[in-house]
Amino acid sequence: MKTDVQIAQEAKMLPIIEIGEKLGLKEEDLELYGKYKAKISLDLYNRLKEKEDGKLILVTAINPTAAGEGKTTTNVGLSMGLNKIGKKAITTLREPSLGPCFGVKGGAAGGGYAQVVPMDDINLHFTGDIHAITTANNLLAALIDNHIQQGNKANIDPRRITWRRAIDMNDRSLRDIVIALGGRGNGVPRQDGFDISVASEIMAILCLATSMKDLKERLSRMIVGYTYENIPVTAGELEATGALALLLKDAIKPNLVQTLENTPAIIHGGPFANIAHGCNSVMATKTALKIAEYVVTEAGFGADLGAEKFFNIKCRYAGLNPSAVVIVATIRALKNHGGVGKTELSQVNMKALAHGFENLEKQIENVNKFGVPAVVALNVFPTDTKEELKFVEERCKEQGVDVVLSRVWEKGGEGGTELAKRVVELAEEGKSAFSPLYSLEMSTKEKIETIAKKIYGADGVEFSIKALKEIEKYEKIGLGQLPICMAKTQYSLSDNPKLLGRPKNFKITVSAVRASAGAGFLVALTGDVMTMPGLPKVPAANKMDILESGEIVGLF
Repeated sequence: MKTDVQIAQEAKMLPIIEIGEKLGLKEEDLELYGKYKAKISLDLYNRLKEKEDGKLILVTAINPTAAGEGKTTTNVGLSMGLNKIGKKAITTLREPSLGPCFGVKGGAAGGGYAQVVPMDDINLHFTGDIHAITTANNLLAALIDNHIQQGNKANIDPRRITWRRAIDMNDRSLRDIVIALGGRGNGVPRQDGFDISVASEIMAILCLATSMKDLKERLSRMIVGYTYENIPVTAGELEATGALALLLKDAIKPNLVQTLENTPAIIHGGPFANIAHGCNSVMATKTALKIAEYVVTEAGFGADLGAEKFFNIKCRYAGLNPSAVVIVATIRALKNHGGVGKTELSQVNMKALAHGFENLEKQIENVNKFGVPAVVALNVFPTDTKEELKFVEERCKEQGVDVVLSRVWEKGGEGGTELAKRVVELAEEGKSAFSPLYSLEMSTKEKIETIAKKIYGADGVEFSIKALKEIEKYEKIGLGQLPICMAKTQYSLSDNPKLLGRPKNFKITVSAVRASAGAGFLVALTGDVMTMPGLPKVPAANKMDILESGEIVGLF
């Protein structure tokens, strides 16, 4: 089997103008970035906003494992499958972060014969959106320190600065640093640190903004620190809003590319779901809904993280009404959740499969809590047996959910037509009755406890003294009615990455709570989750290269 990059390099891409024409876009609707990439003008949505929306399909999954599930691959394959059965479909995805690309997780362009292309561009610098976010984040950091150096008119307490610097790379050595050493001319020394760029509040704001005006309003509300009297200081008070928006003037526009089979793909924004809200931009999704019959989107990691935030944060703010959900799993991953090691996943182990199925069972329950009908997409591997496939199918039926075998990795859109047909049936039955999990009128603690108990299956929540003080502070300054963005390990329903399957008798520990006032949510940090990842012992970067011919090797 060829590598993903080899398959992608052999793709017969259409000029992006032709992809746009498929969607009824005019030449002035696109800003070209070469032959195969383009930005979509914000004017397009304004022109079409009175048009009826297409149907929105969410692709989510079980908790990820080393065995792999194929959520993005399923998303891309489903969109191609929908086109093959005569539906006008678009896939909408997040942009890959360079950190995981050069680390261990890999890119976010799908795989096999269900990829978005140009795959190498998408996984690397793409159209520069994440670079723009990084620069805006760090401009604000520079303005804060310069403000203090130049007299500190806002009376900012250097010990209470909450705004951190950002870089789009996994670099553990930057998590906690000391800046401004070397004398008075270098600024006021203080403790600081870096987050990965996709964890920046500016990334979340870009993904939730509905216009340039909304973007600027959100940027101005960002809390950067507190005064000596513990009063919040915002980016707007530092007169930073205009410059930040200027840096994001192109990044706010959704990106148009295509799949291997020339199905249109809009890829925009890239927040992680374990430390941010994990969904592509509202502008990308809402634009797609105006120009397609079916829009297939995704949310990061398992349904306990990405789907929960998609429903409670993105859909709530954007007024979206999803028609159906696809929950992705594999036999191999379920056995992994059941305690089987990576080297033994090809062997039949019904006991482990039954135990691991409990994770899928919980994610089905989680989706049901939002009132949206679901189907399970089981990515098929050659080692899967009829006995194993039948077991999962029967157990899912007991949960009231059908199973469709997906072969999009091997066969592209043709391998996703059965899934596409079932998705259309669910969407056209009109049984979706979407509703968020909790009311914004609930207290911050109640909202966190609701997510922990109803979505994770926890017995309760233990709040650190620090977290309780922060909650009290945010509620006092009027942030208590914001939704919650849980920062939690993606590998487990609990906050302990080693507890696979469906853990029982556990509590979630909230160590800290951060305010993302501009994005419009409070971030609850649980367990040992970090906002700056580190590289593995053998980074993927060690195997990458570009040849004299320009051919890229080692990029998945």
